[in-house]
Amino acid sequence: MPNESLQTQAADPESQLRFEFGANWRRFLRQLNQERVAAAELSLKEMLGCENLHGKKFLDVGSGSGLFSLAARRLGARVLSFDYDSESVACARELKRTFFPQDGEWRIEQGSVLDQDYLRSLGQFEVVYSWGVLHHTGAMWEALGNVETLVKEGGTLFIAIYNDQGIMSDFWLFVKRSYNRLPPSLRFVILWPMGAFFVSAMTLKDIFRLRRPRVFSRSSSPRAMSLWTDIIDWVGGYPFEVAAPAKIVGFYQQRGLRLDRLVDCGRKFGCNQYVFRKS
Repeated sequence: MPNESLQTQAADPESQLRFEFGANWRRFLRQLNQERVAAAELSLKEMLGCENLHGKKFLDVGSGSGLFSLAARRLGARVLSFDYDSESVACARELKRTFFPQDGEWRIEQGSVLDQDYLRSLGQFEVVYSWGVLHHTGAMWEALGNVETLVKEGGTLFIAIYNDQGIMSDFWLFVKRSYNRLPPSLRFVILWPMGAFFVSAMTLKDIFRLRRPRVFSRSSSPRAMSLWTDIIDWVGGYPFEVAAPAKIVGFYQQRGLRLDRLVDCGRKFGCNQYVFRKS
């Protein structure tokens, strides 16, 4: 399932149609605890193949709740977080006030991954991180190209992009558009049936595998996310674009990046995770 926040309004006829990512992350922060923070740190270390980020400059593109900026800072990185959504920016600032007040090694700004003037002002980073964000910009391939320019020579790019399921992706696009076209008071008409579907499918899968259903766990995913936050994000997350792993890998190989790690969904919905090295 998806996890982070919108960067810019889509440049299409429905450019004003967008999901309130920041409001969803605000609700998630009410459930944040040390267990989730530790899980976020662990997921970063596993995917990046390191024990810490001491001395490294870490850029969080589309910081969303701010949880992974916090995780990177706790691992020793100098962090810059930015997001298009003002409520997401406020979430990250709230985490900083709680965990790293008056810290000069963690900057938080509002900006867009499609604003090249803004990006040029940031410089380059040893680690550029953007999990579940670039496919929500309305201009995914432009955003994918823009983040590459932010990676320092020898640095790492860690992204997650929605998996291309063909016809099923077209179905999810219809669901997401329909959800966002409804007034907020009526969105439960789509959200509740979809939520029941996800919870039922997840619970049955866990029962068949003889393990405790994840719906009873505090954290529903290895990335420390909340099940209900994920469901709302998945059903509502619009704009929405997808890509098959081969297309993402080919796109970056042409730009001189080497694939270091890929965690893919197979034929399922969700995000494929990629770690590239720039050399």
